[in-house]
Amino acid sequence: MSATLDLAVDLISRRSVTPEDAGCQQLMMERLGALDFIDEPMHFGEVDNFWARRGDNGPVFCFAGHTDVVPTGPVDAWQSDPFVPEVRNGMLYGRGAADMKGSLAAMVTATERFIARHPNHRGSIAFLITSDEEGPSIDGTVKVVETLEARDEKIDWCLVGEPSSTERVGDVIKNGRRGSLGCVLTVKGIQGHVAYPHLARNPVHELAPALAELAATEWDQGNEFFPKTTFQVSNIRAGTGATNVIPGTCEVTFNFRYSTESSEQALRERVANILDRHRLDHELDWTLSGLPFLTPRGELVDAAREAITETAGIDAELSTAGGTSDGRFIAPTGAQVLELGPLNATIHQIDECVSVDDLDTLSLIYERILEKLLT
Repeated sequence: MSATLDLAVDLISRRSVTPEDAGCQQLMMERLGALDFIDEPMHFGEVDNFWARRGDNGPVFCFAGHTDVVPTGPVDAWQSDPFVPEVRNGMLYGRGAADMKGSLAAMVTATERFIARHPNHRGSIAFLITSDEEGPSIDGTVKVVETLEARDEKIDWCLVGEPSSTERVGDVIKNGRRGSLGCVLTVKGIQGHVAYPHLARNPVHELAPALAELAATEWDQGNEFFPKTTFQVSNIRAGTGATNVIPGTCEVTFNFRYSTESSEQALRERVANILDRHRLDHELDWTLSGLPFLTPRGELVDAAREAITETAGIDAELSTAGGTSDGRFIAPTGAQVLELGPLNATIHQIDECVSVDDLDTLSLIYERILEKLLT
């Protein structure tokens, strides 16, 4: 086996279902410590994190990622045990193979080779690793970043190993992400008997026209980097379960994935105006999960695209599509942030897998990026 495959297998075999780490970070810190990294475990709440750095000077290049994985679902639906990694037909199967223990392995082996060839590289190399990316993301990367900011320790370039590729490894680089703004809307009515609607007030009926308007609203046009802002309802709840009772409240959960053409405040105000215009008795409980961020063409993006072309022969596409990542906590510090990892076709699925060859290619791409930025 290649060094990258060997390490990926070791990481996948550890049952690190979020927020558990199961020894993955200790394994990584041991490998990095042998390269003269200063390892700094950071434990917040139930979450294990670590910051490791080699070098005292800038610029600082940081690999960021997570050791936690999502639950497996029914184990008997898998072709093999999700925590007993298995290679079949050139594919490595196991929970976390693509998201994102394969990337972590590629980061470590790329760093090992780079340092062997360039022991006196310029600047610093760092690792920011958490076990809280697949969970609530409260005690993970965000807390490590707060710690670094408090001591004025800055990251210049950050590569997050999220699975970004679609058809071939390296074909897509995520150089930004949309913001995520969620809300629970509660519309109040008056509970009553369905046979006596004049004695009640049905919040579902009252909400329906406003909800239709919210769903039909064009929030912005997007721009050259971001698609249009989207509004999606994920849950609606009302009623007692009885068929003859008008509900007293209706609760709707919805989410905005928004571009840089909209702001959190503007979206909140527009929603409130629509609901007020429909004269609804309501409450709004907002949750901001992440601000939109964008890393335009520059040192990091150019280095990544050139490395991919030279290593894999691909002209990588820049994209801001998809969900959120921990890059949303790092970008506000001023760092250039991008996401580059293996194919995302099987992430969070039964029989998650990654190409063995792609792991080696990814490791070579990471190494080439280091060479371009730190030599």
